[in-house]
Amino acid sequence: MTEQPQPDVVLLADGPTGFAALRSLAAHCRVVQIFRRTDQPDASALKAFANNRGIPVAAMQDLNQLQKMIAELRPAAVVISSFDRIIPPQILALCRFVNVHYSLLPHYRGRANVNWAIINGETTAGISIHLVIPELDGGNLLFQQAIPIGANDTVTSLYERLNAIQERELGGVVVRAITGYQGTSQDTDNASYGCARVPEDGEIDWCQPTDTIDRLIRGLTPPFPGAFSHLDGQRLIITNASPRLDAPCYIGRVPGRIVGRSPSEGWVDVLTGDGVLRMFSVLPPNSERPCAAASAIGSTRATLGLSRLDLLRRIVALEDRLATLERLKCAHE
Repeated sequence: MTEQPQPDVVLLADGPTGFAALRSLAAHCRVVQIFRRTDQPDASALKAFANNRGIPVAAMQDLNQLQKMIAELRPAAVVISSFDRIIPPQILALCRFVNVHYSLLPHYRGRANVNWAIINGETTAGISIHLVIPELDGGNLLFQQAIPIGANDTVTSLYERLNAIQERELGGVVVRAITGYQGTSQDTDNASYGCARVPEDGEIDWCQPTDTIDRLIRGLTPPFPGAFSHLDGQRLIITNASPRLDAPCYIGRVPGRIVGRSPSEGWVDVLTGDGVLRMFSVLPPNSERPCAAASAIGSTRATLGLSRLDLLRRIVALEDRLATLERLKCAHE
């Protein structure tokens, strides 16, 4: 029996799921082109993997490149895994498109869904592989699997688990779609939409409950932007922390105040709106690697919060508002 030739596919892979997608596709298909940005953490590893297999890799400048590539290579499918541009209907009509989406569609359509699932306190995340249509994250489902979100899960740990599922399943799912499998329709009546992007302003409000702050930190762990606060006017990214369940009750202390520190074990306790968060590691300014929180925070007299510049701006804005109110009062008298 003659073995069927592997189908040609193009991969669009600008983000943290792209390398797992490539490894899966390479086992089942002939990847003829990869479009990927060069600023990703695993860019060199992906490039080496592609070079060993003779797969060209390029950064996409505009969608006309994709249209031209489809016309030249005539792939059986274009596979999308971490790509932040909307592909117009005229390009989608050129061939079959398959997308990898890290949520349980039709819930959390849009971007940054794993981040928001943690931040919003969801109990499950998931992966959906679906056909692409002009509707945002619409199209029939080809594959879907849920995973639980544990109390200590971060966006990084969830991506690792979801990437493993993608690497195991994607190539086979794409081949089935190419050979005619149409999947199952989404329940559009129950569709929901996540925020369009990762929170760019992940500044911690220490007046919030401890669990809320903990979810923000876990939902933004690097290489995502990171939840941050300020210390002595400098931004400090919190990379590892957890609520302190056995913390004593502090009365009269300002949220953000350091209430405990262990140089030997490296942790620092900081007061929140309703308890204490223990910080284990932080990323100081101009640093590439996290360090123990106690190494960056040298005193229990410190208070985390707004930078001095931000505080001055707020004071100026308040003074301007008071001056405006005074003028209005005088005008009415």
